Amino acid sequence: MEERVSKFINKKRVFAFESKQQLLNFVDQKKGILIALNAEKLNKNDLALDSLINDNYGYPDGIGAVWALKRKGINSIKIPGAEFWLDIIERFKEEKSFYFIGGTEFVITQTIKKLQTQFPELKIKGFRNGYLEQGDSEVLKKTFKKKKPDIVFVAMGSPRQEFLMAQFLEAYPALYMGLGGSFDVFSGTKKRAPKFFIKFGLEWFYRLLKEPTRITRQLNLVKFFFKIIFDKL
Repeated sequence: MEERVSKFINKKRVFAFESKQQLLNFVDQKKGILIALNAEKLNKNDLALDSLINDNYGYPDGIGAVWALKRKGINSIKIPGAEFWLDIIERFKEEKSFYFIGGTEFVITQTIKKLQTQFPELKIKGFRNGYLEQGDSEVLKKTFKKKKPDIVFVAMGSPRQEFLMAQFLEAYPALYMGLGGSFDVFSGTKKRAPKFFIKFGLEWFYRLLKEPTRITRQLNLVKFFFKIIFDKL
């Protein structure tokens, strides 16, 4: 297993990676939670979330995390979770098994169909939508113990998905990864930002243009940027 350098940013540990390959090597054989860290998440002051992140594997999903690491003298690339889960599948499709949770029933069904087409050798141990009712999480824990997936993807939005995965991890050790709305994008239900915005770290701006109600959330990037400039992290 590969070990990587990490730094604490606003009391949250962020692992640095110079390539996706490094992160793939890092997670091989690991049990725990892969947590996408962006400016919004890093700017939060939530002791429970901080503890969860520091006990697991936070990686720079957003440009804000990359800037903060750079400010502390560490080079790292941005690794969008919306892409990286597919890199994990591509790398481990022949040796590991998978379980998928998230989205509506239509979204998860379309996601699985598309995955089976793209990766016919993929070992899928099960899947279900992300609308859990009372008792469903306990059922899932029993299902994991029975079917023994190596990797579990949970696409339910943050930080809800992180706290849920922490419960799962305690009951059944595996590699878990939170994916937010990635199944919506992969299934074609929603569109991701054009390549231009992604290339220049402006995916947040595209989302703001599409959803002006996100303004409060996106202001976190501005606040975080000033904290980086004045070394308040």
